[in-house]
Amino acid sequence: MNQDPNCIFCRIVAGQAPSDIVYESEDVIAFRDLHPVAPTHVLLVPKCHVTSLHELAGRDERSTLAAALLVAARAVAESEGLGNGYRLISNVGADGGQTVGHTHVHLIGGKPLSPRLL
Repeated sequence: MNQDPNCIFCRIVAGQAPSDIVYESEDVIAFRDLHPVAPTHVLLVPKCHVTSLHELAGRDERSTLAAALLVAARAVAESEGLGNGYRLISNVGADGGQTVGHTHVHLIGGKPLSPRLL
């Protein structure tokens, strides 16, 4: 599995950094965000190191990994009782607000969310 020893998410995947894991599959791990913006704020991360969603979506062999992130999001939303809805966000690149260079999706919910993003 492709990992970057300098990446915090790769260290979480390897069990070398603490996290509150709420879901794990062969390809994805999900854990609570350290700085939640809603009652439920979980990060969904592929276990292999892929820099951004842009890179992930640009390769046919990784399309199953993109699907695995969505399957994981649904499973976490159901286990967290988010039947009334939730939001998925993936920041891509510096201008998109990405602060960790490893693909991840924020699952946010547990309260009514504004339809406005900004």
